[in-house]
Amino acid sequence: MFDVLIPFAQAAEGVTDAGLKSIALGIGAGLGSIGAGIGVGYIFAKVIESVTRNPEMRDEITSIQWLGFALTEAVAFYTLIFGLIAFFL
Repeated sequence: MFDVLIPFAQAAEGVTDAGLKSIALGIGAGLGSIGAGIGVGYIFAKVIESVTRNPEMRDEITSIQWLGFALTEAVAFYTLIFGLIAFFL
């Protein structure tokens, strides 16, 4: 999928492995952040929908909401950490 980017990256003068690693880190962290943003938006949209359909379950739904939010944000954090590990190794 990312083979398309390699010719563009090598077209610049003085392409190094560190430069390609930087591009990979940016793409990986960016895609991970986009995915987490979509996930968080989906969680909160469904919570609003659930509370409007069943208001008496608000407390239980809210506790589940924060658990889902934390797990989704953890995935975004992991993508950044894995990208940094790949960059420095």
